[in-house]
Amino acid sequence: MTIVRIPQTAHNVRLTQGKVVQQKRGTHGRSKLKLLVPTVGVFFTPLRLEEAFNFQDDRRKISSRRFVPPSFNDIRLILNSAQLMSLARNGPVQLMTFDGDVTLYDDGESLSDENPVIPKILRLLRQGIHVGIVTAAGYTDASRYYERLHGLLDAVTNAVTDKEIEDPRVIIIGGESNYLFEFDYHAETFLKYIPRKTWMLDEMRTWQEDNIQSLLDVAKGALKECIDNMQLSAEIVRKDRAVGIIPVTGPGKQRFTREQLEETVLVTQQILELSDPGKKVPFCAFNGGNDVFVDIGDKSWGVLSCQRYLGGIEGSKTLHIGDQFLSAGANDFKARLACTTAWIANPAETVALLDEFHYHSQSQREDSR
Repeated sequence: MTIVRIPQTAHNVRLTQGKVVQQKRGTHGRSKLKLLVPTVGVFFTPLRLEEAFNFQDDRRKISSRRFVPPSFNDIRLILNSAQLMSLARNGPVQLMTFDGDVTLYDDGESLSDENPVIPKILRLLRQGIHVGIVTAAGYTDASRYYERLHGLLDAVTNAVTDKEIEDPRVIIIGGESNYLFEFDYHAETFLKYIPRKTWMLDEMRTWQEDNIQSLLDVAKGALKECIDNMQLSAEIVRKDRAVGIIPVTGPGKQRFTREQLEETVLVTQQILELSDPGKKVPFCAFNGGNDVFVDIGDKSWGVLSCQRYLGGIEGSKTLHIGDQFLSAGANDFKARLACTTAWIANPAETVALLDEFHYHSQSQREDSR
């Protein structure tokens, strides 16, 4: 049975370790894993697959099942554990970034005071790990982010007041990669806006404003086409660095179906990829749960901006946690280009993941004594 063979992964571990070594040498295109799986991406650390399987098997009893084979969720959690184990062993981790909706809080909700993830994030800050929230929500007003994240910001403020945490670094990247706010104990909303010119990557400075607006014009046309073709009850929202569709407001407001959202994402993405401005400016078309937006840049640029702003943190010392890695318009997917990642399905899994990271980190410290 397949289940019996899963623990025998030493060969697969060597493949990932070999690819990491060859990446450092600049010869990863010739790694055996790359030859076997040409579409495989970048590995920032080796993955401890056998240890991770044993860890998850002890909890999920995968090898004890007689009729149900390893599921997609089993594999996803094994890979998460493999990444956490590697980070704990090869650390220290210097930065953790999080998606917002469905990762820290339920879709469309906010990070309230009683959210169980808050003590876990405070624990990271006490350990000297920087925290970033890289979200699609794009606001230029700090008060809008305070509305969404007030529970965390208030908790960090209280911890600073009580001298539990000194000089915490909490960064908010909005609009995927377009706005940066930093925790400020003295600010009214505990956030201060950081002008774009002070943190932009060199590559981002080459994005010409006329090309940005042209891309958003093309995206707006593609979205309107989808509204007309599928007769969506939707309105178009245009921002300075994004454009999208939302349900028409008012009584009887309806939710879009998943198929409508994903069709809109795929149509818009294809039209943009074939357009002239789409070849000049990076963009992200994504399904927001009950809306579709096109942002300039994507989460890889957002995480890279966090890393640079915080002093040049490496991808192997960074973990991004998010829920969108599979479906059409999965905007966390691009973060894999910037750092290690963990794929969660809901806020409760985020809490469990942070507890697991703490467990592996403590185990590593005890083993090294």
